Amino acid sequence: MDCIFCKIANKEIPSDIVFENERVVAFRDINPVAPVHILVIPKAHVASVQELDEKHYGDLTEIFKAIKEIAVKEGIDKSGYRVITNCGKDGGQEVFHLHFHILGGESIGKLRCK
Repeated sequence: MDCIFCKIANKEIPSDIVFENERVVAFRDINPVAPVHILVIPKAHVASVQELDEKHYGDLTEIFKAIKEIAVKEGIDKSGYRVITNCGKDGGQEVFHLHFHILGGESIGKLRCK
């Protein structure tokens, strides 16, 4: 598989990993748009939200537990942060492996689409 996020999860490509457990890995985005910009992915390949079903519920639970823990570690839990996932080309998804962006460390402001 040529999925870059699968390669990161499998340690085939180095990355700045900030969290990992048996189901989830989180790493710093190489092109951050905020002082804190971390991607959280399931280790199992799922292309997008649209492919999720009941067999992925455990992964989703672990992803959101990781997000909460990462926010505390990064010191953004009190000031606030944004969690975003994009779905499909028109939704802005660039890597077709489900991932959640954690953005924080400054006032993110209103959501801007363009």
